[in-house]
Amino acid sequence: MCGPYPRRRRYYQIREFQMASSADELESEDPDDELDLDDPAPEPSPDDLPQKLYDINDVDEDSKAANLEQLCIKEEDAWWNQVPITNLDLSSNTLSRLSPKIENLMTLTVLILHDNALVELPPQIGKLEKLTRLNLSHNKLSQLPRELFSLPVLRHLNISYNEFTELNPDVSDLHMLEWLDASHNKLQSLPGGIGFLVRLTSLLLPYNHIKELPPDLVNMRVLQKLDLMQNDIIKLPDDMGLIRKLECLYIQHNDIKELPEFEGNEALTEVHASNNYITSIPKGLCTNLPHLKIFDLRDNQITQLPDEVCLLRNLQRLDVSNNSISVLPVTLSSLAHLVNLQVEGNPIKTIRRDIIQCGTTRILKVLQDRAQAQPKEKGGANGGSGSGGSLTETMDALRLGGGQTNDGIMPENFPDRYKLRHTHTLAVNLEELTNVPDQVFEIARSENVNVVDFARNKLGTLPNGLQYMRDLVKELVLSHNLISFVPQFISQFTRITFLNLSNNLLKELPKEFGVLNTLRELNIANNRFDCIPSCLYELQRLEILVASENHIKELNVSGLKAMSCLATLDLRNNDIEFIPPILGNLTNITHLELIGNPFRQPRHQILIKGTESIMSYLRDRIPT
Repeated sequence: MCGPYPRRRRYYQIREFQMASSADELESEDPDDELDLDDPAPEPSPDDLPQKLYDINDVDEDSKAANLEQLCIKEEDAWWNQVPITNLDLSSNTLSRLSPKIENLMTLTVLILHDNALVELPPQIGKLEKLTRLNLSHNKLSQLPRELFSLPVLRHLNISYNEFTELNPDVSDLHMLEWLDASHNKLQSLPGGIGFLVRLTSLLLPYNHIKELPPDLVNMRVLQKLDLMQNDIIKLPDDMGLIRKLECLYIQHNDIKELPEFEGNEALTEVHASNNYITSIPKGLCTNLPHLKIFDLRDNQITQLPDEVCLLRNLQRLDVSNNSISVLPVTLSSLAHLVNLQVEGNPIKTIRRDIIQCGTTRILKVLQDRAQAQPKEKGGANGGSGSGGSLTETMDALRLGGGQTNDGIMPENFPDRYKLRHTHTLAVNLEELTNVPDQVFEIARSENVNVVDFARNKLGTLPNGLQYMRDLVKELVLSHNLISFVPQFISQFTRITFLNLSNNLLKELPKEFGVLNTLRELNIANNRFDCIPSCLYELQRLEILVASENHIKELNVSGLKAMSCLATLDLRNNDIEFIPPILGNLTNITHLELIGNPFRQPRHQILIKGTESIMSYLRDRIPT
């Protein structure tokens, strides 16, 4: 009886409570069960919580006095096998205050208090020195006790949907903070010193009244997401580029008149800047954002798109609807990944309205036809914004920095060393390439290139020279080619996280593909697969799998179950005739697309409601 026993996990949830006075109700029968006290009983005061809660870490006297016979019956309930409470969920109640006795729960790491009626917090909350996550959203708080800002390991703080008019400057003392949500308050400004939150990766401040950003905001060097939507901001800092890891910027519905050039923000993938007063797009911005995928500029006052927009090589969505643009540059047609171009609500005169209504593909086709036509007089019918040459000439000047390098090493129509060194990207699109010389990859390797993009060419397989970059490449884009075969050497790419093989002629993938344990996103849409390749089930870190527009006939749920990190699964427009109900048990999948398949159940009405409805429907039909 003296050997070690497994300790019981302690997590308590008291939501929408109506509690009896018996302290025994705070004991959970199953070690893995959360405590949910919803049994009918006399309704307590809004300020009340069971007093037993604050003493729950104390040794149970009955357990200490248990004799050997009793312990043999239920050994796991012995006091020495208990562990202190770490998670406490008091959300969705009517609490207007929190007892100072909260300091007794010094082992708490997570405290959830959202959706209550709290108007203040006790200073004793600062005694919870192990707290890492605190959710205070949807309350009536207007200030926080100074002691809270001394919490040494707090990483996640949510104070959204409250009544704050300012943030206490002491918030900068939360040196370990990584995530701060202060949205939907009444903030007029941000305190000086907020830049000391150097570990912050997400700063969410939408729906406030902030007019100006403090200069030290740019000291948040690891910030990845900045949400300033629905404020009164007039200008962004000129040195935004110092936030070098920024990936997503939300500045919709403000009073911004101009955008900075974002020099140094090469990691930016999304910029949402609709509903402002922006009049132009800086040419330098196009040069400085090589990885930008989403650029939302609708409902502004932009009059012209620069030819340099072609430098946004990875752009997938460009929305400039409801502006004052009269001409679309032909260089737009060179953006190989642009699948969504919104230009409605502009006084465009060079493209017929019926063509614009046909959508992105038709607009880009018109621009490409004009670009490939013989050069006409400057300002003629080529549709460019003042450009008189062909698309190739324009791209040579803007994108390739003159085409061939001075030393003659890099072949014509490939980026020169300067471009490779500056962007870390080897990208050549719309050149009808059937092969790529080995020397191109040798030079790219010497310049530490980690993104390779040969979309919209005529490659039949992966170029052999790509092997020179097997320990460098993180993103590989080969969409819209004629690839019917993937060589085994793909398994040698030890750092790859993103691979796009969509719109090719693939029917299978090599079994060696399964060793790509760094791959997080794979796109094999628009190929000829009749099943999900079995090698993919070995990709333990894959988070996104896009396999739409194929001929997949059935689902291997046991294989999908092995992909523990899979969160997005897109199987639209395949030939799937039956969806196994046990698919609903794969709770790690948070985004599931099944529309366009011939199965009868779930019906279309369920599919359009989204993933949660689909999974719930499937779970309800699992045989018992």
